[in-house]
Amino acid sequence: MEVCGSVPSDPVPAETPAPAGPLPYEGAWRFTTPALDVSVPQARHAVRELLASRKVPADDELVQGLLLIVSELVTNSVRHAALLSPDISVEVAVGANWVRVAVEDNHPYRPKALEADLGQIGGRGLLLVKAITAQAGGVCDVEQTESGGKVIWAALPLPGAAAR
Repeated sequence: MEVCGSVPSDPVPAETPAPAGPLPYEGAWRFTTPALDVSVPQARHAVRELLASRKVPADDELVQGLLLIVSELVTNSVRHAALLSPDISVEVAVGANWVRVAVEDNHPYRPKALEADLGQIGGRGLLLVKAITAQAGGVCDVEQTESGGKVIWAALPLPGAAAR
């Protein structure tokens, strides 16, 4: 039941060593939102504002990819998990060389990226997440939570972040 492939122990292996101390933009932030359609643009906006306010060294292409991933993952939770998970959590974690977005809900079903019928509207969200992640050189996966739900995440490298 693989979403994005095998996952190494470090979300995104660094090609250059990380600086000795934490950088000003490093950290992890989490917020909870209701499993409603209105939460999709709100989550996207919150992630965009967080990246900008923390001055994360992400170019526009990376930010747009992250925002699309957040939109797809929150949409999936809203559409498929709301009955068992009235609230969903969104987490943004930033390291010296990578940024990770994750969406957690309390539904136990572990989704699988499926090929969708070309005539069908929708159904390609996880394929899109997988493609964006792979194109950026990142990794993604789905994990079971201690409470029996799931968290789906994608970690993308920050190009040139360690050099700043």
